Order: sequence, then structure tokens, then C-alpha cells
Amino acid sequence: MKIYDISQEVFGCEVYPGDPAPEKKILSSIGQGDLYNLTSFSMCAHNGTHVDAPFHFIKDGKTVDEIDLEAFVGMAYVAEHEGIVSAEDAVQILAKAKEHDPDAASRILIKGNAEVSLEAAEVFASSNLLLLGNESQTVGPENAPMAVHVALLSAEVVLLEGIRLHDVAEGVYFLNAAPLNLAGADGAPCRAILVGD
Repeated sequence: MKIYDISQEVFGCEVYPGDPAPEKKILSSIGQGDLYNLTSFSMCAHNGTHVDAPFHFIKDGKTVDEIDLEAFVGMAYVAEHEGIVSAEDAVQILAKAKEHDPDAASRILIKGNAEVSLEAAEVFASSNLLLLGNESQTVGPENAPMAVHVALLSAEVVLLEGIRLHDVAEGVYFLNAAPLNLAGADGAPCRAILVGD
């Protein structure tokens, strides 16, 4: 068994343009004569490796705490792709995943510098997908992310953004990407891992 940490380190993570970056504050330090070390931090719910809940773009969509953990934990398929993911690419990714493991086809992680097109998002949204993950900080085009997000989140496809898959080969893995339990939140950071042979 091998465990792959597919999360970014929080304080050095990528941040979507315009979002506040994580900040760390040392409240107490043994090195400064205190009895213990104590750290506080602040961050945007969408910094680094994080999940998007439907509420991120859907007015009455589910918040992070309302999503069944089944979406975040279970078999997943890692598919490698560079460039724009077309509808045809999405169909092929889903078919390949189902061929390897039907359970894994409900959680797709896209490895590479990939951008999901609206047409691909519609294919994924109509395929009973629970979760779609990608390496960039947004699943769709950075300059116009709304349409892709709405297509997926309206179908209650949870998004796992900002993952790191450079050491992970294509194939089937066990995914645990459970987010922090933030009541009423549109997203949340998570420590995402994959478990493989």
C-alpha cells in the first residue's frame, strides 16, 4: 500500500487571483520563553487544496457541511490530460474509468495542466459523478469560471481543486478528501490523499 499526499502545503499554496492568501501568526513560542508553541491562522475557504460546495455558485445549493461524505471518500480514477477537456475527452475519461472500476468512475481526478470546458462539464454533470478534481485553482477557465462551476455544482458534483498529482500515475485509487466541517460555508480546505498498491 502506498499513500500519496495530493494536497498543497497551506502557507505556501497557490491562491486564486484576488483571494486573500493564508496568514500564520505565532501566539506563543517555546523559543521565546513561553511554556508551549501556539499558532493561529486565517485563510480563504478556497486557498490551496480545497473543495467547492454547490453553495459556492448556487444560491440555495448545499453548503460544505450538508454534503454527504460519500462524495469525498471512496474509489477514484486519475486521468491524465493536458489542455482543454472537450466533451469527447470527458466521455473517454468516464469510459476508461468505468472499464477499470465502476465505483472509481464516480470520482474523477484530472492530472495535468487541464481546463474543463463547458461541454465537458455538461457530460460530467449528466454522468452521476460525485466529485471532479483538478490541479488548477479553478476547474474551468480562470477568466470565466462561472458557467463550468454552475453546470457541475447544479448537478451536485463536488469540486476538488488545487490537488497535486505529479507523482501519481493514471489508474484507480482510494481517495480521502474530506473537507473541514465548516457550517454554512461555500468551500473548505482539505488534506486530500490517495491510497494505491
